[in-house]
Order: sequence, then structure tokens, then C-alpha cells
Amino acid sequence: MSQPRRILLTGASGLIGTHIATSLRARGDDVVRLVRREAETPDEYQWDPLVGSVDERALKGLDVVIHLSGAGIGDKRWTAARKAEIYHSRIGTTQFLSESLASADERPEVFISQSAIGIYGDRGDEILTEDSPAGTDDDFLSSLTVDWEAAADPARVAGIRVVHPRTGLVLDRDAQLIQRLVPLFKAGLGGPIGNGRQWWSWITLDDVVSSIVHLIDSSMAGPVNLVAPRPVRQREFANALGAQLRRPAKLPVPRAGLRLALGGEKAGSIGFSSTRAVPERLEADGFRFNHEDLQSALQDVV
Repeated sequence: MSQPRRILLTGASGLIGTHIATSLRARGDDVVRLVRREAETPDEYQWDPLVGSVDERALKGLDVVIHLSGAGIGDKRWTAARKAEIYHSRIGTTQFLSESLASADERPEVFISQSAIGIYGDRGDEILTEDSPAGTDDDFLSSLTVDWEAAADPARVAGIRVVHPRTGLVLDRDAQLIQRLVPLFKAGLGGPIGNGRQWWSWITLDDVVSSIVHLIDSSMAGPVNLVAPRPVRQREFANALGAQLRRPAKLPVPRAGLRLALGGEKAGSIGFSSTRAVPERLEADGFRFNHEDLQSALQDVV
């Protein structure tokens, strides 16, 4: 990086946003944040994408916009109302922000708009790169993510470099996945989900942050898989986590039990779905992971 940049961040209070802001400020960038509540500090600007309002001062002199906001995928049951909230919190905000950037007098160089490997759907053992097609229309996460990426089209058409980091399962001690699994494994209740053959594509939080910083400085556009180079089967993940916690990991979680706990559609999309994504474009662009294998990653996380 040749000089500090002015970077606008949404979703700054989330796990990824908090760490990205810290990392960018540490290297000298000027990070400002869009918040839904009333702005309280000089680096905050208020917006309400649901009604189409944003403090115009936030859009002045920007070099980069990083858009991470959206309702949580895994924290509540997928009722019809919750699915609508998940959808509109992503597509609506991305559409509004993209249109605002496209019509701004001073457009940023790059718009990094969050995405997810859920776009590929349940694909068994197929190795999935950024060139792989999306999943089926009847898969909620797949169709959601297709629309999520398309919502950034106004910025793309306006000549802004748009990047979609398709993030996998994020590993960190504060990540939802780890916080839910660790107590179960410590209690001796951990194990494979179903037959455990489904592929889990994971990435540590520090690699998420460093890869997004890499995308800022790179010339890449379009989808980029943010996953570690070595996806694992879910039973391998369970064994590795059990080993780190010195607990057995042999008790399988039955499909019926997970469906009862999460709801049928959500259980299928999150627990049993097999997504074997690889970071083809990141590696080709010279990015180097801090954690390439699951054992070293869990050692640091747990």
C-alpha cells in the first residue's frame, strides 16, 4: 500500500467488522463507519437503508467501501419472517448502498460486498472454485446469495471494482460456530453430524481479515472464495476439535435431532450441506494463509 486510504465500513460492530477496522487502522488507514443508531463519535455516520437515508458526509472522499452488514444466518430458527429479514437485510442494504455509491460525485475505487460459499449449495464431493455455478433455486442460501451479489450491480455498472468475498465457516473463539460446539464437546457430547461425510470449508478469522485487506490492495474483481486451502469432512472436523479439547468425538448427532433443534430447512443447509470450496483465485493472486490445516487452526482458536 502506497498511502493511507479512507475506508467506509458497514457491519463494523460484528466479529469480522471489528477486527477489520482494527487491522486497517493499525496500518494507517482512516476507517469510518455507518451505524443505524445515532452517530456518537467522529468516525460514525448514521444511515437507515430500509428507508433509503444516509449521511452524505460518509460518502465523501472514499477510496474503499467494505459492506458486511446483515442479519445472522445461524442464530435463530428459519421462520418465514426470519427468512424475509435475512433476505432484506442483505439485498436491500446492498442495493441501496450500491446505488448511493454509483450516484456519488466522488466514487470509491473498490466496493467489497460480503458474500458466502452458501451460493454453491449442497454439492457432495465436487470441488468448487469461483467459476462453479450456483446451487439450485430451491436452496434458500444459494438463491439468497445469488441475489445478494447481484444487488451490487449498480456499483459495477458505474465502473467501481466490486469484489464479493465468499466466506466459509469462520473459526475464532468468539465465532458462533466455535461457541456452540465447544461446550458440547467439553461435555463429551461432540461428534459427527449424521454420517459426517459432508465437506466443511473453513477459514480462521485472522485469515478472513488479512484476505480482505489483500483484496483492497489487489486488482481482483468478482467472487473470491475466502476459505482455507484444505476443506475437511465434518467428521474430521469433529475429531480434530475433540482432540484439541481432549474429549471423545464419537457420538453422532442424528439428522432428526438436528432438524428438531434447528428446523428442517436450516438443519439441511447448515448441518448436512456439503460444500467443498477452495480458494483458487486467492492463491493464484499470491495470498498466503496463516492457517492452511485444521489442526493448527484449532490449536490457536481453542
